[in-house]
Amino acid sequence: MTTLLLQHADLLVTMSAPDAGRQRIEIEDGGLFVRDNVIDQVGPSDELPTEADHVIDARGMIVLPGLINTHHHFYQTLTRAIPAVQDATLFQWLKTLYPIWANLTPEAVYTSALLALAELALSGCTTASDHLYIYPNGCRIDDEIRAAGEIGVRFQPCRGSMSLGESEGGLPPDHIVEGEDFILQDTRRVIETYHDPAPHAMVRIVVAPCSPFSVTPDLMRESAALARSYGVMLHTHLAETLDEEAFCLREFGRRPVAYAAELGWVGEDVWHVHCVHLNAAEVALFAETGTGVCHCPSSNMRLASGIAPVRAYLDSGVQVGLGVDGSASNDSSHLLAEARMALLLQRVSGDPAGLSADEALWMATVGGAQVLGREDVGRLAPGQAADFIGIRLDRLAYAGALHDPLAALVFCAPQQVDLSVINGRVLVDDGRLRTVEIEPVIERHNRIARNLVRAS
Repeated sequence: MTTLLLQHADLLVTMSAPDAGRQRIEIEDGGLFVRDNVIDQVGPSDELPTEADHVIDARGMIVLPGLINTHHHFYQTLTRAIPAVQDATLFQWLKTLYPIWANLTPEAVYTSALLALAELALSGCTTASDHLYIYPNGCRIDDEIRAAGEIGVRFQPCRGSMSLGESEGGLPPDHIVEGEDFILQDTRRVIETYHDPAPHAMVRIVVAPCSPFSVTPDLMRESAALARSYGVMLHTHLAETLDEEAFCLREFGRRPVAYAAELGWVGEDVWHVHCVHLNAAEVALFAETGTGVCHCPSSNMRLASGIAPVRAYLDSGVQVGLGVDGSASNDSSHLLAEARMALLLQRVSGDPAGLSADEALWMATVGGAQVLGREDVGRLAPGQAADFIGIRLDRLAYAGALHDPLAALVFCAPQQVDLSVINGRVLVDDGRLRTVEIEPVIERHNRIARNLVRAS
């Protein structure tokens, strides 16, 4: 057994249990004691043990639970800021990028995952979900899982899929979709190979057909049945744009939420990403069924998709987490920046209290854990996974903001973390990633990105 002691944090923020409401719980001169990969004690430093195998002096820091990213597309870090899609809507953006993504290779998927995970870790993310739905040239989700193991981030990869090509009325080109029998077969393989249902698991698999306009109703039904037979979570894009709404009405005679519900895609084992265009009855359905939502404010702004009704979600009891979305529609992987964007976007229509800093950080921690179906991350409490981050308060960006250090993390310019511990292991120390040498990864990533675009 190994032990770790963090002590003397200027401020330690634990976040409250979900049934206690969205409260901030702060401990001055706080600390925590870890046995192996699990938090054993949390409290004032003078009430904790004084010795451990590894002692971290957190003076000058605010310490809080690791942030949770509930939606991403790691491979899209290779296609950031492509000139042809800088001013595109979602469908235009996809149609332009599909031919580029058709040139992905296993090395590209692996390297982009390393880079995205490093970026996430440095922004405070300790648990990440990624949605990989395109598998050309021998690519497999295994390539991402290997990268997550090397970086050390807790990972909830989504075995995504596309089966509805252009010739059958879908959006993606025919040559990049997969056969539905193979999709289901490979999804079983991935679950049986990697899924770990145990508490504090580092890898859990999610079943995730891509979207209403890229898979068939049959695949949606079969995927839901498959996921539930294994007890794993379900995830897909839903109600992101008005173009998608028009597609669903034309093809299925239903709005996106009604279509998803008809196929069994509501419930506590389901979370949808975006959910920008929901009416009051649809919000109520999500609340009643325990269906989760991932909010991606930067992506929704970037692609002019609209403003998700996050205030209505929270007030109705819908579980809401945050996601950075793909790094070609954001174009970054900074989760603390996403919390700030969520706060600002709910205020831009005229309500200065549309979302508070506490609520934004709640969504980035406890809310994200709820959305992912996890009770073992998102808070600092005995029995929780030893996932926490520390940020120094004596930096330029926070000067004059220490009247409320927790709010400063959201209101002030987004910063990188100085400390990140995941599963009891130090990943970031003194602001540097310690598990992977990132400079060679950046060089390789840029070379792959150039070749990917040139080949299209």
